[in-house]
Amino acid sequence: MTALYVRGGQPLRGRIEPSANKNAVLPVLCATLLTDAPITLRNVPEITDVTRIHSFFAELGSTVRWDKAAKTLEIDHSTISPGARATLPQAMRASIMMIPGLLARLGEARLENEVKGCTLGAREIDPHVAVFRAFGAEVTFESKNIVFRNKGKVEGTRMWLEYASVTTTENFIISALTATGTSQIVNAACEPHVQEMCAFLELMGARIKGKGTSMVSVEGGVELHGCDYTFVEDFHEVATFLALAAVTGGDIAVRNSQPENFMLIDRTFEKFGAHVEHKDGWSRLQAPAELVVQSNFTSHLITKVEAAPWPYIPADLLPIFIALGVKAKGQTMFWNKVYEGGLTWHTELSLFGAHTLLCDPHRLITFGGDRLVPATVTSPYIIRVAIALLMVAASIDGESKILDADPIKRAHPNFVPNIDSLGVQVEWES
Repeated sequence: MTALYVRGGQPLRGRIEPSANKNAVLPVLCATLLTDAPITLRNVPEITDVTRIHSFFAELGSTVRWDKAAKTLEIDHSTISPGARATLPQAMRASIMMIPGLLARLGEARLENEVKGCTLGAREIDPHVAVFRAFGAEVTFESKNIVFRNKGKVEGTRMWLEYASVTTTENFIISALTATGTSQIVNAACEPHVQEMCAFLELMGARIKGKGTSMVSVEGGVELHGCDYTFVEDFHEVATFLALAAVTGGDIAVRNSQPENFMLIDRTFEKFGAHVEHKDGWSRLQAPAELVVQSNFTSHLITKVEAAPWPYIPADLLPIFIALGVKAKGQTMFWNKVYEGGLTWHTELSLFGAHTLLCDPHRLITFGGDRLVPATVTSPYIIRVAIALLMVAASIDGESKILDADPIKRAHPNFVPNIDSLGVQVEWES
């Protein structure tokens, strides 16, 4: 594990070209297994999980050329032999989205019993198992592995999810493309990265209706061809740099080709007295002289930021707004309706001198505006929490250290050089 040294206290200023969204890149990579035709992907970030998938494809027998400088990945799965076998990467949750492609291609896939990812509490795979079984797969335990086998002809189906899970929705859509007939999913996740995966599949020739809504229909049995696809900017990273401007009293513009996704995010910034402007493909936040939590019209209720599946504020963005809550004068309640382990890191904020109160596993109150001091803090294995701790450190005059900050590398390959270019001194130390 590595630590980040942060010398903060300066307003951050400048312009940033963000990377692509990890949560769009990984399912798209998994979906490439559906075709033997060559595929070119552009604006591919050099992140840990992409490296793992690249290695897995090579082990499987695919021809993969990755020009990291050009951010281009060329994939040709036609070189996979029918008897190929490979162990799915266990250290990332995206592994489970390779199963539909492997079932269609090889008839079998094996997954270690514990699929890892960010430490956000219990993240069951039962919804995924339900999807694979709905499409006719046999799922069994063998030693420490979960084994998925294709039992024959795959037919379309209809499924109503108990919860609008992103990866379950993506697995359903990918599986449906391998089936005959039309499949439909109700209570589908509709996050921007789910829509982006659908856009990629449509470019390959898939016929998908309802992307971006809670009811998606997929026509199966359509032959998919190759394509040349460029990933859009990660809306998480766009919002994070805007938050860095707010928390440090700075002025940052970020490239953003999809401002239509920011209406609720913008309103959330407004709750702390910060305004976002979208113009000519860029999003800009010029920090106010002071962050102040805005009062509700219903004066006896505390200002809230609620995170839930899209189109709510994404749970992945809640930590960056908690960082704003720590800095802004006033009280804010943060409600994570997704993960029961998503707020336990708040104790690290107290090392900076912040005052917070955990009401229960899902709700946290910040009492902002106190004077903060440099500190050494430890990040859990959660990407945006490591960034939130960095944000707070960047807003404080002096040197802080963030231990176990590696999760940042899982999603943002150029994050540290980017914020360094904005005026804060940050460096890695093993």
